[in-house]
Amino acid sequence: MKLLKWLLAALGLAGAAAVALGVYFYTTAPERAVRAAIEFERRLAGLERKSGALPEGLGVAYLEGGRGAPLVLLHGFGANKDNFTRVAKYLTPHYRVIVPDLVGFGESARPADADYAPRAQAARLHAFLKGLGIGKPHLGGNSMGGHIALTYAAMYPGEVQSLWLLSPAGVWSAPPSELRRRMAETGENPMIVQDEDEFAELVSLVTARPLMIPRPFLDVLAQDRIRHFVLEERIFRQLARDSVEARVRGLAVPALIVWGEQDRVLHPGSAGILQMLLIRSEVILMRNTGHLPMVEAPEACALDYLRFRAGLTSP
Repeated sequence: MKLLKWLLAALGLAGAAAVALGVYFYTTAPERAVRAAIEFERRLAGLERKSGALPEGLGVAYLEGGRGAPLVLLHGFGANKDNFTRVAKYLTPHYRVIVPDLVGFGESARPADADYAPRAQAARLHAFLKGLGIGKPHLGGNSMGGHIALTYAAMYPGEVQSLWLLSPAGVWSAPPSELRRRMAETGENPMIVQDEDEFAELVSLVTARPLMIPRPFLDVLAQDRIRHFVLEERIFRQLARDSVEARVRGLAVPALIVWGEQDRVLHPGSAGILQMLLIRSEVILMRNTGHLPMVEAPEACALDYLRFRAGLTSP
């Protein structure tokens, strides 16, 4: 019911008509309700949806808002640009925030036969940012996005001012997480979903506490994952084969490494390994937080990042 009231506020409604229309959205038109909620969060964050294209013609959708030094944020596997809208509300007053849908996800192009390994994605991101006139961004990413951000910094070390790494993937020498143990024991991958029930289970896996999203809305969000099941299987295999550790050893880009203590997807022990590899890094472990710190604790996550940025000598 909290989310229903929030949706009513998002629609700018009041009184008996608001209640009637809100119940209608909640029960019979969850797709429209989800779209309204997403648009509302974007407006709160000061983000606007935009679109562009890579040199090879692949379309890229992205969110942009705020002014100042560019901060580019990269979502994780199976996610999209809106994973950063909650935390962006605290960032757009300070920075020019740009959040693309990585190729293969969200509203960006999804070529079936493309290379989705981190090096290829980093090269696409470089071309995308060059097209926006951004030469030296601050770069952040969650999970797969962190994997790509690290790879980008290794490929273009003079072109990244800092890294914000939120439970980044690619540190495969870490202790096995709950996800890795389950995959080894069952041969199944909970990160790949084929139906609504599997998606609901995945949401529980990646968060330490319930997100209070009604089941009809979860079912709406599940459809994109279900439709692209085959492609996501292919992308996941490419990611799992790529370790970032040798690539970033000795990297001198300032980095803030953030991990949820209750992360069941990637073991929090990865943070210490990564800190040893990155010579100008610090680690924050967030209590009562899972694999998505910027979604589960957006304000605390943003405040830590603002403090980190204030300590840098560059803008």
